[in-house]
Parts: sequence; C-alpha cells; structure tokens
Amino acid sequence: MRAEAQNAVEEIEKSLTLLRQRMDWETAAHRLEEYDARVEDPELWNDPERAQKLMRERQSLVDRIETVTSLEQQLSDNVELIEMGEAEGDEEVIAEAEAALTELAQTARARELEALLDGEADGNDTYLEIHAGAGGTESCDWAAMLARMYVRWAEKRGYKVELQAETPGDEAGIKSATYKISGPNAYGWLKSESGVHRLVRISPYDSSARRHTSFSSVWVYPVVDDNIEIEVNPADIRVDTFRSSGAGGQHVNTTDSAVRITHIPTGIVVTSSEKSQHQNRDIAMKALKSRLYQMELDRRNEAIQASHEAKGEAGWGNQIRSYVLQPYQMVKDLRTNYETSDTKGVLDGDLDGFMAAVLAHDAAGKSRSEAQAEA
Repeated sequence: MRAEAQNAVEEIEKSLTLLRQRMDWETAAHRLEEYDARVEDPELWNDPERAQKLMRERQSLVDRIETVTSLEQQLSDNVELIEMGEAEGDEEVIAEAEAALTELAQTARARELEALLDGEADGNDTYLEIHAGAGGTESCDWAAMLARMYVRWAEKRGYKVELQAETPGDEAGIKSATYKISGPNAYGWLKSESGVHRLVRISPYDSSARRHTSFSSVWVYPVVDDNIEIEVNPADIRVDTFRSSGAGGQHVNTTDSAVRITHIPTGIVVTSSEKSQHQNRDIAMKALKSRLYQMELDRRNEAIQASHEAKGEAGWGNQIRSYVLQPYQMVKDLRTNYETSDTKGVLDGDLDGFMAAVLAHDAAGKSRSEAQAEA
C-alpha cells in the first residue's frame, strides 16, 4: 500500500478509536438493548416529555453506532480493494480505492469533531451578540466585520440567520448586533466564539495611515427549546419600548415598537427591534430565557466553560483571538495557539479550524478533570 493511502488508513483508525472512546463502545450494544426495552414499555407515553427525551437519546446512540460501523465497513472494503488491485496489477482499482480512503479520512475527521458536540444544549439553535469595544469608529467597524464573518460562516453551513436587533455606529459599522442562528449543532459550534476579539490593522479612518488596535466582544448562548423550562418572575423584569433606528425613507420606524427587557437581579439586557411590539416582546423574552439558561449551564459546568468566560470588558487582557492585518497577516487563537495566515479566508467565514481546535482542547480538559475526579 502506497504511503498516502497508508496515512489515510491511519487517520481513519485514529478517528475510529476516538469515536469509540467518546461513546463507550464496549457498552454501546447493551445500552441500546436497554433503550429498546424501555421504548416497548406501554406506559412510556403517559409522560410525553420523558418519552421524547428517551427517544432522542436512543436515536443519538443509534446514530453514533451506525457512524462507527459504517466507517469500519468502508475502511475494510477499500483496503481489500487495494490488496486485490495490487495482487492483480489493476492500477485503476487501486487509484479508486485510494481516492475513496482519502475522502473517508475527511469524513471520519468530521464525525470525530461532531462527537465532541455532546453538551446538553450543543444541538440547539443559538443567539450571537456582538458589541463594539472602546475605540469609537474603529471598534464599530471591527464589530461590523465580525458580524459579516459569522453570517458568512453560518451561510456556508446552510444555517438560517435572522437579525434580531442592531444599533448602528455613529459614523460607520455597528455598536451592537444580535443574531439568531438556526441549524444542527449551531450552539455547539459557535459557543467557542464567546470572548473578546482583537484587530490590528492600518486604519482606513486615520488620515495618517497609522496602525490601530480595536476590540469587540462576542457572546453566544443557546436558544431555549420547549424541552427546557426557565421560569422568569415578572417582578424581576423591566420592559421598555423605544423607537428602533433604521435606514430612513418610507420604511422608517415611527412608533415605539422596539422592546428592551432588563432582568433586574442579573442586569441582563436584551432587545428586539425588527417586528411589531408584540412580536418583539416575545423574541426578547425568549432571548432572556436563553441568557438565563446559559448562566445555569455555566454554573453547572464551570470546567468546560472556563475557555468561554471571557466576556469581560472588550480590551486588553480579555481577548481570545487576535486578527493581525498589519504589519503581517495572522489570525491566532490565544487559548489553543491555533493560527493561520489566511486572514481573508477567516474574515470570509472560514472558522471551522478554530472551532475544532477549541472543541478538542475542551474535550481534553474534560477528560483530565474526569480522570482526576476518579483518582
């Protein structure tokens, strides 16, 4: 077997090993039998919520088992094809099998990363907030660049992107924006982006063409679905209405339809200014519940959340990632040291490498914490 094909086989086997470890492969068949027995219980659907939860857990296990068995079968089939081609001197069969192994290695890596998205809310849709830091026009422009970056990333994945609220900058860019991003594992992928993002470049707003450093913060929290109960005491919130800003013209908002909800005990503020006042109130309340749920997730899983808790002041000492456009080209994540010189690609939404590195980093930290707890 040629070196390239051998490397692909080794990568696939490595991914399979990690996938088996993540799902406790030795007990998977037994756990599936237990799920099947519980599903056959005629009293299961007396509690629809419990039944639906059980069915989701069972399907998740089935999907993971099928992923491993499918990868194993495809690996075995293509290795056998290469051996057969070598025995018969058939280069065409060898080439086809080697190409299939290369593609299979990429699929295995993708499945390996998806297996890391096993958090309680990883499969949920998500809210994404962006806030310009200190620095006036520069930071507002940087916030707009980040917004475009995330929208491009989401669109490449086929996710649905909805702008919930936006405050434009005084001269350019945005002071803040909130998006709802919907799609499989949207929160699981984007949660690693919470924190302060730092930009270094020659400012287009500086007549002397000097280098400037700008900061903007990103905050990601899951959309609370019907399976998660979050109670909000009406006495704990203050609801304000205001006139949303827009581009003007015939579509300018002339009524106080935008809604701002402040959660007094925590200081959380959410806004919505895209629809009618009734719809905005509903959207803002859902966003508030999602923020409160994120706080609960943080409390219950502090070790994993440590990598994402940098939502402090958008400035020095809090950044998770640096984007340097001058005097050289480099984007570097300060948590994992993952970096690339393809700054244009990153700003156009090529973020998967950074997200994957953080997921792997967090998974390694979780494994160490569990091992220490068992010791």
